[in-house]
Amino acid sequence: MTTFDDRENAFENKFAHDAEVQFKIDARANKLLGQWASELMGKSSEEATAYTIEVIKSDFEEAGHEDVVRKVAADLGDKSNEDEIRAKLVELHAIAAEQIQTGA
Repeated sequence: MTTFDDRENAFENKFAHDAEVQFKIDARANKLLGQWASELMGKSSEEATAYTIEVIKSDFEEAGHEDVVRKVAADLGDKSNEDEIRAKLVELHAIAAEQIQTGA
């Protein structure tokens, strides 16, 4: 193997690792958002768990976070709006990144 091949493999491995970490951070942020929204809706523990799974799954509908924002906004109704949900998601994304990086 040449040095170029080694560098190419290292870059591909780093890219795959970074993509996996980002996926985990996004999923954790969506989980935290689902928990937050569940509290606002007054859901029981079991209902909150089921709802959180729905929120995580909603992120697979399209690229980006707008699918999650729309779902949570529709579910919350007048308890919150899309701008507040986006702001909360940004806040929770930072918390999720810290949790994933520290292994929490």
